[in-house]
Amino acid sequence: MKKLKKYCSLFLLTFLFACSHSSSGEATMKEATKNLNAQNLETATFAGGCFWCMEGPFEAHEGVAEVLSGYTGGKKANPTYEEVSSGRSGHFEAIQIFYNPQKISYQELLDIFWMQVDPTDAGGQFVDRGDQYRSAIFYKNEKEKQLAEASKTALEKSGRYSKPIATLILPASTFYSAEQYHQDYYKSNPIRYKFYRSRSGRDDYLDKVWTKEERKASSTHHIEEEKAKNMSSTFHKPSDEELKKKLTPLQYNVTQKDGTERSFDNEYWNNHRDGIYVDVVSGEVLFSSKDK
Repeated sequence: MKKLKKYCSLFLLTFLFACSHSSSGEATMKEATKNLNAQNLETATFAGGCFWCMEGPFEAHEGVAEVLSGYTGGKKANPTYEEVSSGRSGHFEAIQIFYNPQKISYQELLDIFWMQVDPTDAGGQFVDRGDQYRSAIFYKNEKEKQLAEASKTALEKSGRYSKPIATLILPASTFYSAEQYHQDYYKSNPIRYKFYRSRSGRDDYLDKVWTKEERKASSTHHIEEEKAKNMSSTFHKPSDEELKKKLTPLQYNVTQKDGTERSFDNEYWNNHRDGIYVDVVSGEVLFSSKDK
């Protein structure tokens, strides 16, 4: 503990706070949904646990115009995030996909969906537990129902899983868009999103069930992973002169000369706010404040 606190001043702390839900954000979301509906796109609705992790894999595909995070399956009108996450609203955390069927089919969307979830988990998804995080496919018509059931049957017969498929196939009901700050969370809060996802167990599980080639075709996770590798491989340490200009004398002495600093004597030693610590030289993410 003391050692960790001792070095906290060497890192830049990025604080990420969720924005509060506002009437302007709600109005913007309603307008966006209205515009999407006006484009005569088809919609598909899936639940796969935390909706933050479900948007990117679909938005990476040509033919998908937009993916909205939201709530569906319950009876309460206009539920809030707090009501749904409590598990008492009857709603699922879900996504609604607006897509062009001339460029991507409903069957292809189903294939992508299965590669994002643990379909054998009847109690939630990965670290998120509760009925609100269960996986489900919501069909709008008989054709979607038949395709969903056929894909589920094919997956059961594939021998990929040792347990029964628990993913629900349910008739679609009203989809309520989530608060504005939840939309495209993986883009607006990439560090916090990546930290959550890496700790959720989702990718560890999916990497065991699906090959890298299969996942590359269906998810942005590996695209982001490759970008990170490329960034780290192309990072060039600044010259000594540049580091002296960039760092404080203490930071330079500790990071470059193996120096030390006095315990309990820096701006972060008694910090309790949520955030991510990054290396002051390279910018590489090191750990979360929750690890303290």
